[in-house]
This record gives sequence, structure tokens and C-alpha cells, in this order.
Amino acid sequence: MPILIPKEIPAYDVLTKENIFVMSKKRADTQDIRPIEIAIVNLMPTKIITETQLMRLLGNTPLQVNITLVKTQSYKASNTPEKHMEKFYKNYAEIKNRFFDGMIITGAPVENLDYEEVKYWQELCEIMEFADKNVTSTIYICWGAQAAMKYHYGITKYQLDKKLFGVFKNKAVEKFDLLLKGMDDRFNIPHSRHTTIDEGAVYRNKMLKVLAVGDECGISIAKSKDDKKFFFFGHSEYDRETLKHEYLRDLAKGLDIDKPKNYFIDDDLDNIDMSWTSTANLLFYNWLNYYVYQVTPYEFCK
Repeated sequence: MPILIPKEIPAYDVLTKENIFVMSKKRADTQDIRPIEIAIVNLMPTKIITETQLMRLLGNTPLQVNITLVKTQSYKASNTPEKHMEKFYKNYAEIKNRFFDGMIITGAPVENLDYEEVKYWQELCEIMEFADKNVTSTIYICWGAQAAMKYHYGITKYQLDKKLFGVFKNKAVEKFDLLLKGMDDRFNIPHSRHTTIDEGAVYRNKMLKVLAVGDECGISIAKSKDDKKFFFFGHSEYDRETLKHEYLRDLAKGLDIDKPKNYFIDDDLDNIDMSWTSTANLLFYNWLNYYVYQVTPYEFCK
């Protein structure tokens, strides 16, 4: 079944060319089915790229998925056309009285700031509180996952000596958790971050469960034991060339940056080993099926 998005949004043409089943609202209204309602709180500067990446993964299921894109009101996007934001995004105030089957809160390039220094921190705290009460299950990605750990459990982050940058092998800690159903013994997840959480605090917290770890990247996936919160500390949603673009961007800024690990074949910038696609698709498929669709009520609370 398709994801339901406006025909005018850039992702529509991109995903149609990739044979991802997308459907406009006009056609969806003729079908007698309640779609799964998913909100995406997009904090990334490259919003069009990020929304397309996530829609691609959400469209790879047998479910009909209706997407609501959400922006912060306390911070205006500077890298995305204002017309795009006005046409396709809603402020938190516009959705705060709704219920959603699922929500995704992305990462953001603010990890070197203290949480309280982030301009939209208070608004994000409101959104995370909203998600706990009005959303069946939420995925927090990268900095979003670190922020959620801080807000919900008081678990802090700290600076890494060097940016964790590349594609890293992981293994399941909870092999039979439904989120990891169908995974190989070892699976790859991209990471791109300067900070990490206090992992000891995660392991000690009885409300949390670690699902996947890597020798080089540490905890990649964790969840709350009530299945309402999932923490993806990497970027399984990344496209083939996302890490390449980040590498070239940092080089252009004159930053001291190593090439992403386990990514370029023979150090050739035009030869990328995309080894995480099946993992990404399984993660989002399993989350939608087992932790959203199977447990969400058919009729939303009013």
C-alpha cells in the first residue's frame, strides 16, 4: 500500500520514479480504509532530502500511510524555500490536539550546543511530551535520540574525541525483538555525529532496553520497555551519497575530517558501498507493522 503525500511535493516524483507506491489525497479519499497517521518532525537543514528519505522507507510496507510534516515555530528554516515550508509543513500548534499512530523526530546539526542553547529546545520538549501522550510509538533519530534521552530519562551526552563518521557493523543484543525481525547476525548502520550519550546510564536504566550495538559505534538502537520510544543513534535513512556530501561539505569548510569509514570502495569517491539498505527497510517496516499498526486503535481518541 502507498504513502499518501501531495503530488506537488518534490518527493512524489522522486519516489514514483523509484517505483515506491505513492498516492495523492484525492485518490486515497476514494478508498474505504483508515490510513496509518505518521507525523515527521523534521529538524534537519536539508528538509526536502530528509523528508524524501523517510517517505521512501515508510512507503515500503503493505500499509497505507498518511504523512504530516511538522516544523518548529520557534526557529525558521534557512536552507529550505519558505514556500515549501508554508505549503507542506504544519506548526506544532496546528497538530497538538491530534492523535497519531506514529511519529519520527529527526536529528539536527546542533549537537555541539548544550540542549538549552538550542533555539527550539523548549518547543521540542513540548513535542516530546505530546508524543508520549498522543502517539502510539515514536522514533527519535541521532541528535533527536540524544535529546529524547535527556528529556525523558536525564541521560546526558558528551563530546567525542573525533567525529564518528561512516558505516559501522552492528549486532543484535535482543535477537528476538520484533524491530530486528529478519535481520542478519551482523548489519550495517551509518553514523555521523560528534557526540554520544552516557551508555552506562542507558544500560542501568530499567525503563530502557538496548537492541543493537557495534564495536566502533557503541549503542545504535535502543527502546523504552513500553515500546513507545525507539532511539536510532545512527542514520539508517541516509541515501547512497549522503555521507559523501557531508564529507565534501566539511572539506569545503576547511574542517579536519577523515573519509567516512567502510563507505568508499578503495577510497574512490565515486564508488560507494551502500551496505545498509536492507537494514533500513526492515527497521522501518518492522516498526510500522509491529509497534504501530498492530497496537494502534482503529478509532482515534477524541
